[in-house]
Amino acid sequence: MKQLLKRKICDSLLYGIMAATAAGVIAALLFVIIYIFRSQAGFLNLRFLTSAETGILPMIVTTLYVVIVSIAVALPVGLATAIFLNEYSGNSSFIRILRLAIETLAGIPSIIYGLFGLLVFCRILNFGQSIIAGSFTLSIMILPVIIRTTEESLKAIPDSFREGSLALGATKFQTTVFVVLPSALPGILTSVILAIGRVVGESAPVLLTVGLAKNMPRTIFESGRTLTIHLFYLTNEAVRPEDFGIAFATASVLVILVVVINTATKILTSNFRKRLGDI
Repeated sequence: MKQLLKRKICDSLLYGIMAATAAGVIAALLFVIIYIFRSQAGFLNLRFLTSAETGILPMIVTTLYVVIVSIAVALPVGLATAIFLNEYSGNSSFIRILRLAIETLAGIPSIIYGLFGLLVFCRILNFGQSIIAGSFTLSIMILPVIIRTTEESLKAIPDSFREGSLALGATKFQTTVFVVLPSALPGILTSVILAIGRVVGESAPVLLTVGLAKNMPRTIFESGRTLTIHLFYLTNEAVRPEDFGIAFATASVLVILVVVINTATKILTSNFRKRLGDI
């Protein structure tokens, strides 16, 4: 009886600690969001979002270009690598070296990626400071995130799914494409969310490869300025009180962009899981 009472007390105590920790995380997030939106001092309005001269429309377009191109390059490579590692590879020396390379890429500081992109894409390949040079650089940087998250989602698929498909006469490739990948799609979308968040939040490699030009990019071969670089520039060069208001308004747009992307992806993931449950 005493042991049961001790267990209940211990469980209640641990539950209280976890609940308090979760509440602290939520409170910290709300504090940051409220502080950013209160500090933007009314600068966040439709004109601020849509004007190319006095607003941040060029920075929004540049950021979207960088995100789209980076994901378009990194996702197929990362997805194919994760499938190979989980579905086809064994434990050979080559596979161990490949995993070591992925872990090494994940631990390299972002400024090193920026220097690599500046040398290879901007100078050797003669792209100059441009959106495509920055996107290629960032696509290499987010590869470990996509590979590891996708591989974990593939590992979570029960082997019975594969065995059932193979027993019905499907090939290994057909099983992977039509059975395993659809079941792992929520995890793949999670990897995309994490990768987009990494791309949107980076500044050092973007500064070195994309540049600081405050212009409306017409193609991905032109230079530009992302929202994070614009925020850095505003806070670094701020001399007037309204400069900080503009900086916080830009930060508000970044927060809204991340929330919209995460929410849209969560909705898609939830709908897809419901469809899988109905099958």
